[in-house]
Amino acid sequence: MKDYRKEYGKFSLSVPERFSFPLDVFDTWEERQALFWTDGVIEKRFSFNELKILSSKGAGAFKKMGINRGDKVLVMLPNIPEWWEVMLALMRLNAIPIPATTLLTSKDIEYRLSATDIKAIIATDEDAEKVEDAVKGSLTNPIIIIVGERQGWSDYIEERERADTFEGERVFSDEPALIYFTSGTTGPPKMVLHTQASYPLAHLITGKYWLDLRPGDLHWNLSDTGWAKAAWSSLFGPWHMGATIFSFYKKGKFEPSLTMEIFQGYPITTFCGPPTAYRMMVKETLTSGKYNQPLFPFVRHFVAAGEPLNKEIIEIWKEKTGRYIYDGYGQTETVNVLANYRCLPAKPGSMGVPAPGFTVDIVDDNGNPVSSGIEGDIAIKIIPERPVGLFKEYHGSPEATEKTIKGEWYITGDRACKDEDGYFWFVGRADDIILTSGYRIGPFEIESVLIEHPAVKESAVVASPDEVRGEVVKAFIVLTKGYRPSDALVKELQGFVKRHTAPYKYPRKIEFVDDLPKTVSGKIKRKELKTKEFGK
Repeated sequence: MKDYRKEYGKFSLSVPERFSFPLDVFDTWEERQALFWTDGVIEKRFSFNELKILSSKGAGAFKKMGINRGDKVLVMLPNIPEWWEVMLALMRLNAIPIPATTLLTSKDIEYRLSATDIKAIIATDEDAEKVEDAVKGSLTNPIIIIVGERQGWSDYIEERERADTFEGERVFSDEPALIYFTSGTTGPPKMVLHTQASYPLAHLITGKYWLDLRPGDLHWNLSDTGWAKAAWSSLFGPWHMGATIFSFYKKGKFEPSLTMEIFQGYPITTFCGPPTAYRMMVKETLTSGKYNQPLFPFVRHFVAAGEPLNKEIIEIWKEKTGRYIYDGYGQTETVNVLANYRCLPAKPGSMGVPAPGFTVDIVDDNGNPVSSGIEGDIAIKIIPERPVGLFKEYHGSPEATEKTIKGEWYITGDRACKDEDGYFWFVGRADDIILTSGYRIGPFEIESVLIEHPAVKESAVVASPDEVRGEVVKAFIVLTKGYRPSDALVKELQGFVKRHTAPYKYPRKIEFVDDLPKTVSGKIKRKELKTKEFGK
């Protein structure tokens, strides 16, 4: 995108009556490379045609097993090549994939089986026991399909090898395409239902504008396959643009040093990572002097998503690499909604401006747009026309769906303000806002100040109960190497925050921890920390 205003003004996403992502998008790229997968030892490359053949035979195998159009299938696979193959195969059948992280427990799987009618579960032998326990504890009898070997399971690879091909068929664009379970601020996970248009088609917006992809790019996204960000940046977005998806498979926690080595060993041109990964790379590796220059020899574009990225980290990254990190915003319920774009002046720390195809504003409690600089709800306009890239509903919960609507707006549940140039600035999740002595404090602002201190590797700020003030600010802090917890360091950090923001915002309580609870996508679980505080 060269001219944001021109593109934003003229953009219109045409929705055909019938649509198939495999037939209308994926298969059209033919001999170009679709996937480059490695575990650091073995390398596997697949062209679009090769994956077309494999996934068409996979669709034939699933059809023979009894999976048909509209059937829901829990896909619990790590980022192995079969994940992409299986997702394409299910889309060819117009079954409804429910991607799930391999970190799910048997109770998590059992809950999903009770929440909706799941026809089949696909897993590896590593997670088979959890699946079996869940099925035994439920009243359902899904088809269980293994990528690997397991007695009593249908063997996906074996069945695929002897199956007839089924390339797919187009269905109505408003038919269900996939479901994601997403945790709310209260209650059990909700089921986010996307149509053929709202995710498979509308992620064209994500791939074209924010990821800025093109044929020939090698795009690496740090995302678990069970997170909706994988659909954004490891599936629909890149393949809309004919880019190659890069995947490095390794079990265990994120390792900044390994990540830097991968960048120096593979020709990755575009990269999407969660803020946690960028913060760890800045704090642990970027300034170490261990790596050859340039640090990222092939990368032309960095993006971040999942939660806001601190301005300080973006500025250090620019200083060390010569390139900005372009933050983007969206939800499991949406495609990319707000973003910083390469064609616009960078405002490090901002959420950016509305993506083409979306009218976004900040509204008050009555659904009225507020002036610049005023905090409110991030809202997406749905009247007179609902954006294509917005989910259909919370499946099975019309009440929860209705709660997101306020007049002509869809309310995201995130709080922000907008500056005079139209850039959005994140404040926090509505339920994360801290109310103390009549003041409203967003945790992200305090975390952004703390990250500037050399002792702070990571932090999470939440409300903590207080008899006098009702709530006070508490910071959970992971220290960088070489620093140790002490009363003196607590006072130093409190004074540091007072000097860098309004003094009333400083953390009256600080607790040093070895690590912070995070979701599989890298988001800090502030709710978990807050619950512990108020449960004490």
